[in-house]
Amino acid sequence: MCKIRIGRGLLIISQGDITENTADAIVNAANNHLWMGAGVAGAMQRKGGPAIEQEAMAKGPIGVGEAVATSGGSLKARYVIHAAGMGQDLQTSGEIVAACTWASLRYAEDLGIGSIAFPAIGTGFGGLPVAESARRM
Repeated sequence: MCKIRIGRGLLIISQGDITENTADAIVNAANNHLWMGAGVAGAMQRKGGPAIEQEAMAKGPIGVGEAVATSGGSLKARYVIHAAGMGQDLQTSGEIVAACTWASLRYAEDLGIGSIAFPAIGTGFGGLPVAESARRM
């Protein structure tokens, strides 16, 4: 685990099961249709319950690089912020990762969220190298 103080904030970099994270919100690296069948999204849906996907799909589709929030269902987090890092083509880029990261942070600010946990956006189905995802986030 790595902790870095940035102004009044604290950035913590860690590895683990994001579905067990106790942050106010966790981010789902989503497709723009907000389907939650596989990968981290599937794990969130299985642990948090079907209401998360149902809420998300009612708000979609959204543009690639955009974000929306739902309840956290049965997860420890109060919210799930769904960041569309790719479309149906499962393609992403560093620019898209940066856009959906900022969209998630803006959404969190609008909701008054004090803590947020991100996965390595774009590194699963998107195939982006972890170092590129980290640099863009």
